[in-house]
Amino acid sequence: MFAALGDETRLSLIAALTGGSPRSITQLAGGARITRQAITRHLRVLESAGIVRSARRGRESRFELDPAPMRELQEYLSRVSAQWDQALARLKALVEQP
Repeated sequence: MFAALGDETRLSLIAALTGGSPRSITQLAGGARITRQAITRHLRVLESAGIVRSARRGRESRFELDPAPMRELQEYLSRVSAQWDQALARLKALVEQP
């Protein structure tokens, strides 16, 4: 998931999908500086990471954000952050001992 989120284009696609309604590749590529094929490749990376899902409607695929994996990642990062806070507090207490 970190690799999927580590790209500026993929982050902008996620931002575009936060509106809630599924969007086509054509809609997502509007105003982009890269080709529709490149947008498709980025969406496939996000899809394989479980961040977006697609549904076929006629000749078009529509993509939407799946927030569940992002929530799981946020929970994980919160736990790791709390562990680091505790470790740093112990280190500070140790260093500040007379």
